[in-house]
Parts: sequence; structure tokens; C-alpha cells
Amino acid sequence: MTQYLVAIHHPDDYDPSVAEDEAMSRDIDVLNDEMTAAGVRIFVGGLRPASSAMSLRARPNGEVFITDGPYLETKEHVGGFWVLEAADLDEALVWGRKAAVACRAPVEVRPFH
Repeated sequence: MTQYLVAIHHPDDYDPSVAEDEAMSRDIDVLNDEMTAAGVRIFVGGLRPASSAMSLRARPNGEVFITDGPYLETKEHVGGFWVLEAADLDEALVWGRKAAVACRAPVEVRPFH
């Protein structure tokens, strides 16, 4: 079985206190319970806003340069994710579809090496 990243993407200005209501929280809880019951969920985590990130870049001299903010400047960032173990991409996509509905957000499904 292969492990897959199921990543939830949020816009840069995402505010969970505004965007996430009780129904959404309940839908995510139900999805987490379903994943656990199916034995596919390895790990799940929500991330703080991209503005809280620190980016590290190695320089040729070995020094590491640290800056405030996300590594990439984009309009969307990963807001949370699951690591799942699925039989194949089709099964991972089934879970990704459920995640997109529960989280009301775009989802990316990607296999690990």
C-alpha cells in the first residue's frame, strides 16, 4: 500500500473563525472517524496561517538564511493535511473528494515515494 498526502488549500487571507462553522467542524470530525474506521489514516494535522511560517534557505557557504513568512509567495497555502495509506490512487482520490466536501476547500492528493 502507498501513502498519500491529502492537502487542504486555503486562501492567503483565510480566517478559520469566520470560514469554519459548526457544520464544517462536524463534517471534518465525521470524515476523520470514517478514515480511522477504514484504517487509512496515518496522521492528520491543521496548520497555522502561512504568515506564521519561517523560511530557511541554505547559502553556498553553508550559512542558513532565515526569513519570516512562507517559502513561496502565493495566493493559497496548505492549511492542513492528512497522510493516508491507500491501495492505489483511485482510493486516495475517493478520500480526497470527501476531504474537499468536508473542508469546503480545494484539495491536492499526492503519493509519497
